[in-house]
Order: sequence, then C-alpha cells, then structure tokens
Amino acid sequence: MASLSEDDYICPVCHEIFSVPVLLSCSHSFCKECLQRFWRTKETQECPVCRRRSSRDDPPVNLALKNLCESFLKERNERRSSGTEEICSLHSEKLKLFCLEDKQPVCLVCRDSKQHDNHKFRPIGEVVSSYKEDLNTALKSLQEKLKHNENIKGEFEKTVQHIKSQAEHTERQIKQQFEKLHQFLRDEEEATITALREEEEQKKQKMKEKLEEMNRHISALSHTIKDMEEMMKASDVCFLKEFPVSKERVQRSRPDPQMASGALIHVPRYLGNLPFRVWKKMQDIVQNTPVILDPNTAHPRLVLSDDLTSVRVSGNRQPLPDNPERFDYYACVLGSEGFNSGTHCWDVEVKESSGWTLGVTTASNQRKGRDFFNTDVWRVDCRHFKQKLDRVRVNLDYDRGRVSFSDPVTNTHLHTFTATFTHTLFPFFSCLDSLRILPVNSQ
Repeated sequence: MASLSEDDYICPVCHEIFSVPVLLSCSHSFCKECLQRFWRTKETQECPVCRRRSSRDDPPVNLALKNLCESFLKERNERRSSGTEEICSLHSEKLKLFCLEDKQPVCLVCRDSKQHDNHKFRPIGEVVSSYKEDLNTALKSLQEKLKHNENIKGEFEKTVQHIKSQAEHTERQIKQQFEKLHQFLRDEEEATITALREEEEQKKQKMKEKLEEMNRHISALSHTIKDMEEMMKASDVCFLKEFPVSKERVQRSRPDPQMASGALIHVPRYLGNLPFRVWKKMQDIVQNTPVILDPNTAHPRLVLSDDLTSVRVSGNRQPLPDNPERFDYYACVLGSEGFNSGTHCWDVEVKESSGWTLGVTTASNQRKGRDFFNTDVWRVDCRHFKQKLDRVRVNLDYDRGRVSFSDPVTNTHLHTFTATFTHTLFPFFSCLDSLRILPVNSQ
C-alpha cells in the first residue's frame, strides 16, 4: 500500500492536521469542531466539500483516521527530536548545504552529482538564518494582523450591541408615536360620540315636548267628544239651546300637532367621510419634515433628536461604531434620503448655533479623515455672511444643476452654485451648537 503524504492528514476546513476527525455519510472527514462551526455559520447540516446534507447532528469519530493522525504526529515529533532529518537519505551524509534551485538541503555528495549540476549552494546555517529572518518578519506581520483582527472583532461585538440598542430605542419611539396617534383617534372618537349623544338628547327632548303637547290635545278632544255625546242624549229643547255653543266649540278646536322638520338624528354629520375628516384634523398634529437626518452618518459628538430633525453638539464622544458611513473627523451628519432627480427644498433653523455649514454632497464623498470638504461639496457657512441669519433655505434643482441658498425670513438670495450632477446627492449639516430642520408647515 502506498504511504500517505502529509496532505492526507489535513482537514479541508482548517487546513491543519485533523483533530478528533468525524466521518460524514458522504465519506468526507473533518475536525469535529471545524464541522460544527461550519454548520453554525451556514445554519444547515451539509458537507463543506460536496454540500450533501447530513442526517446526523453528531457524526461518528473516524477512529482509523484519528489513529493515523496521532501516529503521524508522533513520528514527525520523534524525527525532529532525534535529528534524523539532518542525514541525507541517499548517501547517509550530514546535510550541510542548501540547493538554491531545488530549495532542498543536500549533502556534499549530492552537490557533486549530476542531479545538481550547475546549481548554486549556500551553507544551511546561512540559509536558515536568512529564512528565519524572513519568517520572523512575516510572523511579526501576522501577529500585528492578529492583534488588528482582535480589535476589529471587538468593534464588531460593540456593533452588535449597538444594533440591539438601536432596535430597542427605535421600537420605543415607534410605540410612543403610535400611542400619540391612537390617543388622538380615541379623543376624536369620544368627541364624535359625545356630539352624537348631545344631539340625541336635544332631539329626544323636543319630541318629549311634542308628546306632551299631543297628550294635551288628545285630552281636550276627549273632553269635547264626551260633552258632545252627553248633549246628544239631552232633550230636544236643551239640545237646541246648547247647539250654537257646542258647534262653535267644535269649530274652535285647535289644529293637530305636526312632526317638526329635522326631528331625526343628522347621521351624515357623524358618518359622512368620517375617516377623511379625522385625517384632515390629524394634519394639525403631525408634521412633514422634508429632510430626515441619518444617525448612522453622524459624528460621535453629534446628538440627534428622537424625531431625527435636529442636531446638537455634545462635549463627549458617544461610543458609536466606526461604520463606513460615519464621519470621524468633521462634526457632520447627512440626510437619510439621497436625490438623483427633481427639485427639493428644505429650511434649516440656525439661530441657536454660533457656527454652521449647510449644503449637499455626493454619496461617494470621503467621510473619513480631513478630505470631505476638498471635492464634491456645495455649501455655505456662517463665515460667508456679515449678517446673523435665523434660517437658511436650501434649494436643489438636480436636473438643472443648481444649488441655491437664501434667507426665507427676508426673502434674500445668499448664493448659488451651478454644476453638472451625475451622482446621488445627500443634504449635509454641520454646526458648533445646534440646528433644526423645519417642517413644511413652518416654512
């Protein structure tokens, strides 16, 4: 039987000598820990080599391969400790030279053989020293890389926690916002039903008054009828004497009470376009802000409001992930939506900030380091103007390639940029204190 090479003892996943090899039904073997880690990552029990699904959660240990691996490791360690690897297997001479062409240690007899004719050699000690220096340099690089990867892993773990915190905070905000809407609807429902009950009581009271009037009218008619019936039973002389009075009494009888107009509930007043009318009222309590800030782009010193429409500067850096979208040098934040066509307008309240910068930038502009303002930024800041501004209006006409700034309070033009836009543009904001994007109904 042909002897096995070292490759036959290598796990296909970790590329190291098998450690507790397990055997799948497809006949492929892997380290037990490597296979379990692979399954956890893939979330499916399939062979890492042939992708055939495994029916067993805990495949059996490949005892034969395990024993072979242990024997191989034992023999390799014994060879290294005994120094047998320093003897030429062909000439039983000590290996003193290193063939630079074949990259193999050789003895003095090998050097003079035809196999190494015209080859260059160096003493093993020199080559080992040089190789160890190279390997040591590579090892240091790997150690630095390992440390760097451990730092990155730490950042990833922090990011996982930040994602969880983001989701929990966002869920609380969602519930609060919907609770406001639910409360508004409950209040509207109660007010509408109260109005209905009031109309019901008013209409019922009027009908009660009508019923009382009708009862009085019926009672009067009953008395008149009774008197007439008694008169009809009287003697002829008495009948004739009372007839004129009785006839006049009948003729003077009041008209019958009538049902008043509008006596019923005005149902359309309550049900007609009810959702639309409630929605119209809801517009008084909701606001539409044309630009919403993206917290994932905000510099760690910037604190955004819960509704993502205002920003203020904090004295401390927040422990936020250093994700690619985030500014790490300039105290900037981007809008959450980019524009690649059409016209767009938003007003920014800047009166609370002693320093501010506003404008638009491309989605691809570098946000790390100090290069952000070097290219693809169209902006104005407070240093450009002598007068102190309370508000700044930004108008973007993407198709015409115009970004203009104005003072909406005095309706004064401030500045206009012209360019040919080919990339998605995002609003950006920077301040020393705080600023706020105003809702449409405040512009």
